[in-house]
Amino acid sequence: MRHFKTTCLIALSTLALAACGESGNSGTRDSIRAVGSSTVFPFAKAVAESFQNTNPNLKSPLIESTGTGGGMKLFCSGIGASTPDVTNASRRMKLSEFETCQKNGVTEIIEMQIGLDGLVFASKAGGLTMNLSPKIVYEALAANPYGEPQAAKTWADVDPSLPNEPILVYGPPSTSGTRDSLKELILEKGCQSDPAMKTLKETDEDKYDQVCTEVRSDGSYVDQGEQDNLIVQKLTGNSKAVGVFGYSFLEENLGKVQGLPMNGVAPTYENVVSGAYPGAREMFIYTKKAHLGVIPGLKEFLVEWTQSWGPGGRLAKIGLIISPEDKLTKYEKVAKEAIVMTADELK
Repeated sequence: MRHFKTTCLIALSTLALAACGESGNSGTRDSIRAVGSSTVFPFAKAVAESFQNTNPNLKSPLIESTGTGGGMKLFCSGIGASTPDVTNASRRMKLSEFETCQKNGVTEIIEMQIGLDGLVFASKAGGLTMNLSPKIVYEALAANPYGEPQAAKTWADVDPSLPNEPILVYGPPSTSGTRDSLKELILEKGCQSDPAMKTLKETDEDKYDQVCTEVRSDGSYVDQGEQDNLIVQKLTGNSKAVGVFGYSFLEENLGKVQGLPMNGVAPTYENVVSGAYPGAREMFIYTKKAHLGVIPGLKEFLVEWTQSWGPGGRLAKIGLIISPEDKLTKYEKVAKEAIVMTADELK
């Protein structure tokens, strides 16, 4: 009888692991694997360290900075030990990504908003200073501003009140959630300063997206990969350059870089929270429910996030902007009860 019980337990365990495998990806891991956003990366690392301290019997989670878009592709590729358990995102999952996940067998996804961040513009401390606006940034960085050829070489070409210095902006790549935020929160708003662009959106949305969000590729905008710290390094070596990254990196490097005002408003914690500084955005983590109970510590890892993201928590101390109280309560419940999201939430 005892032998029969042991055999059953082994069989059940094997079935659980097999259920977590797709297309021959059987087996399991003894540590959590998370991929995704470079902006969320330092927060995820801090939670991983706290998780390790709280659970010394478990291995520390592996956190990889792949960019939000790259993380979504890896996360949605299927279920099983060869795929990540969690993806970090500096924007919300797109409906198209959710549908890809469903098609590949990732049918139950737990969405948690971990906090807020601000997309900020900065330069070297003591370097280039100017008052920007979504309109100015759009006209400086768009491949074809308002559908016309890009002719601006200097900031003064865009606005005579700005410095007569070459436009040089270090920013995120197309796979980054920060790049998506740049398009949605800044470039598109700047583009819409022309009433004709709003009309274009109604008549030809594809053309509108191209005109309003495509970034120039002539060297004035330089893609710096998925490491925001590299943008900070570039700024410290060039007093005439501008960088685009998450607010947390500005706060972390205030001795090296300075925030540039937008619409006359400085990029401070208070101004980002209130929305006075354009560029506030939500940040998320997504987890495969199928991996809970299979990957050791994954349930506890989600709970560790909820214990780290509140007022006075470890994440606030490294630059996380705290979510409103109702959001904190909602996602604490989601983490504890493993509540899955639906496609309707993304429509």
